[in-house]
Amino acid sequence: MADKYKATWVSHSSISDFLHCPRAYYLKNVYKDPKTKHKIQLISPPLALGAAVHSVIEALSVIPAEERFSESLIKKFDQEWKKFTGIKGGFFDDKTEMAYKERGADMLRKVMNNPGPLSRLAVKIKDDLPWFWLSEEEEIILCGKIDWLEYLPEKDQVHIIDFKTGKNDENEGSLQLPIYHLLVHYCQHREVAGASYWYLESSDQPQEQKLPDLAWAEAEVLAIAKKIKTIRKLEHFKCPHGENGCWACRPMVQVLKGEAQLVGENDYHQDIYVLPSKHKKISRKDNSQLI
Repeated sequence: MADKYKATWVSHSSISDFLHCPRAYYLKNVYKDPKTKHKIQLISPPLALGAAVHSVIEALSVIPAEERFSESLIKKFDQEWKKFTGIKGGFFDDKTEMAYKERGADMLRKVMNNPGPLSRLAVKIKDDLPWFWLSEEEEIILCGKIDWLEYLPEKDQVHIIDFKTGKNDENEGSLQLPIYHLLVHYCQHREVAGASYWYLESSDQPQEQKLPDLAWAEAEVLAIAKKIKTIRKLEHFKCPHGENGCWACRPMVQVLKGEAQLVGENDYHQDIYVLPSKHKKISRKDNSQLI
């Protein structure tokens, strides 16, 4: 019987890292700091914004539909933002932080004014991290969190909704929806009726997307996952752009070189770093000192 602890685990984010650059994949998903034994991650204002807004919205799914908006989302957002204020969110000045925080508050105001599917029944997958065997034979597991599953009672089906806090639309060739379709199909029993992106900054409602074919998605994701398994076995994590690296791996290499500042540890026991702004310098003798 396959052992999940010996399996290769893949997700949308780790697959994206691999497709961008195998070295970036290694540094974000495999490497652990020799001292702390923790994985490392970088924080930045856009990531802080996304994490705070997602946390507020996703927490609504465990609240009964009729009670979800009994308390202001802005109040909840203010509490959540405390985790990311200042250097903890990659902010080097108050003006930048306030601009990002106001963007997040505006997104949540839109949701409160036009809750749409968020005011209706939702399905919550019980596992903190949904996963299934993509291939027991290959010992590969696919995992990932789904932002929101709207329940459609008239058909006993579900509708996948993914919240977007960035300014750009999802790339056409993205594997996000194929992966989410697989996860929802295998991690709960209801049929998937559709999938949507909700661009929170620019739209008052979700935008329906073409639902990817399951058989195609499974074959496509498995093919990439097998490549990831192979490079992990061979420990062949080379950047396709050579030793100078690329946009995907260079920031993580800076962390290893001591050019980033350690700002804390997240809920997943990852060491969180921030790169200095162009006008700030971090001492390499002590990269834990707050700026």
